[in-house]
Amino acid sequence: MSITKEQIIKAIESMSIMDLMELISSIEKKFGVSSIINEKNNNQEKEEKEEQTEFNIYLKSIGKNKISVIKAVRSIMGLGLKEAKDLVESAPVILKESINKTEALDLESKLKISGAEIEIK
Repeated sequence: MSITKEQIIKAIESMSIMDLMELISSIEKKFGVSSIINEKNNNQEKEEKEEQTEFNIYLKSIGKNKISVIKAVRSIMGLGLKEAKDLVESAPVILKESINKTEALDLESKLKISGAEIEIK
């Protein structure tokens, strides 16, 4: 005589939480599977770990307005005119490393307004 799904559900309804947890654990061990809840939790943990917290700003190219890019780089980096000019002319180059997301987006907007081509990695 086989047991129906309805009979299994009725038996589970009468179990305590601890008994249910032991049952789930036994099923996982017996069939070599893990519960969907554990898989979802693991996926969420992986997504949280993979979120990038440090960014690098790359100046890919100067664009058409070299002077405004030099001015922007000079103000952002706190450099003198010659140093900023040399840095801009050496593109592609890393402008800033290991900065947070908000600072990276702020710098990106300032540099794009000046006409530079920027990449955040």
